[in-house]
Amino acid sequence: MQQRRLGPFSVSVLGLGCMNLSHAYGTAPAPEAAEALLLQAVERGITFFDTAALYGFGTNETLLGRVLKPHRQNILLASKGGMAGVSGRRVIDGRPEALKRNCEESLRRLETDVIDLYYLHRWDKQVPIEDSIGALADLVRAGKIRSIGLSEVSALTLRRADAVHPIAALQTEYSLWTRNPEIAVLETCRELGVAFVAFSPLARAFLTGMLQDPEAELEAKDIRRQMPRFDAANYAKNLDLLPGYRRIATEVGCTPAQLALAWLLAKGEHIIPIFGTRQPAHLDENVGAAAVTLDRSIVERLDALINRQTVTGPRYNAATQQEIDTEIFPEA
Repeated sequence: MQQRRLGPFSVSVLGLGCMNLSHAYGTAPAPEAAEALLLQAVERGITFFDTAALYGFGTNETLLGRVLKPHRQNILLASKGGMAGVSGRRVIDGRPEALKRNCEESLRRLETDVIDLYYLHRWDKQVPIEDSIGALADLVRAGKIRSIGLSEVSALTLRRADAVHPIAALQTEYSLWTRNPEIAVLETCRELGVAFVAFSPLARAFLTGMLQDPEAELEAKDIRRQMPRFDAANYAKNLDLLPGYRRIATEVGCTPAQLALAWLLAKGEHIIPIFGTRQPAHLDENVGAAAVTLDRSIVERLDALINRQTVTGPRYNAATQQEIDTEIFPEA
């Protein structure tokens, strides 16, 4: 698979986001199925694996540590601290002592001596970003982590963090239907030499065309049930965008999922999408997107078809939006 730069590393142009193997999307797959999927990703040339202390309250890191340990020297292992499970609850805590404790716990679960890329999962707005990054810089100097990342932060926060210690990667949601990074973060990453890691590149399955009725198809504990775009009325309007989208995929000669990933790869050499899946067939399909090249006219048609004006509903509900630091478009 082709490679892209991420800090001091060279990684596959597509990475695997591992959250849904343990967390947030209803019943997790059986451990044997999750293990097989991770090994399939390695076989298909994926070298970038993304997890977090939060996912399954540690179980996702434990899974990756066990399965990927024999391949450790050939992959980039990314995890996150600053948001974790505490006494059965999700807690955001960016204090230096909390981050260092999170890191030690992650190292143990991941069965490794060093984490290649360690993100601040959320900026704890009660703690100056400089203090949190200072703690992560201490972990770099101690040889516990190799590079520092940020998740769901603004361009201004990125600049403040990068002034304390070089930031290798910034991760946030980016796809045809979530364009917030285009406000400022994408360009700031390019300017500072920071890799932009795009999570939920398939719009949480919307862009695959396979999710038709969230109310009927999603489990009760699926995270998408709390997202306004998946409300019945909003989703019905968003589905109207798919026929035109499918026609473009057919014209290009790829699947809808591959088209979504190829669009991201065409948007900038510093962009690295990480997709999540539980299905072996979908993993193979998504990996195939690395071979899809889109010309400028196709990218422009996609931009015109699915964008912030044509998508119905905000990305997050009000409570979740308060927890993140990303820029938002002004309301029309």
